[in-house]
Amino acid sequence: MSTAPANVKALETGSGIAWDDWVEWLDSIGAAELDHAEMAKRVLARIVETGRSKSPEWWAQGVTVAYEQRIGRRQPGQRCDGSFSATASKTVAGDMDAVLARWSAEYDAVVELAGVPVEREPATSETEKWRYWRCGLADGSKVTVNIQTKPAGDRSSVAVNHDDLASPDDVDATRAYWRHELARFAAGE
Repeated sequence: MSTAPANVKALETGSGIAWDDWVEWLDSIGAAELDHAEMAKRVLARIVETGRSKSPEWWAQGVTVAYEQRIGRRQPGQRCDGSFSATASKTVAGDMDAVLARWSAEYDAVVELAGVPVEREPATSETEKWRYWRCGLADGSKVTVNIQTKPAGDRSSVAVNHDDLASPDDVDATRAYWRHELARFAAGE
C-alpha cells in the first residue's frame, strides 16, 4: 500500500508528474538503494525531461524527500543530516529591502524565539535576488529568514527556516510558533 505525502497536490503540480507515477518510477529504478544526492539527481533529470516544471531543482528535492519519507528513511521535518527543521512562509507587503528593514526592526532586539534564548546576535546579508536574516539560539538551533520580492514588486515572500531542532516532536510546535509570528508580522502591514 502506497502512502502519499501531505503535500501530494503541490508535488504533482510543481513537478508535473502524479505522485503514484513518481512512486512507481522510483521503485522501478531502485531509488530506495540510492543516497539522497543520487536520487535527487535522477528525479531532476526526469522533471527536466518532461518540461512541465518552472522550478525543477526545487521540486526534485521535494519529490526526493517525500519518497524518503515514504520508504521510512526520513521522518517529516527531518533533514539529510538527521536533524529536524520547521518552515513557515507568508507573503507580505513591500519589496525585500523594506521587509528586511521591518523584520530587523522587530526582531533584532528579541531575547528569545520559540521559547529559546537568542545566543548569536542577528546578522543580515543579501544577494541580488534575496535578503537574509539569521541568528543562533541557545539550544543549538538556527533561524534563517529568506526574503524575496515577488514579480509585481510590491509584495515579498518571507520564509522562516528553523533548523537543527532536536527531535520530530519539536517540528510541529516550532512551525506553529513561526506561522503565528508571520501572521502577526504580516498584519502589521
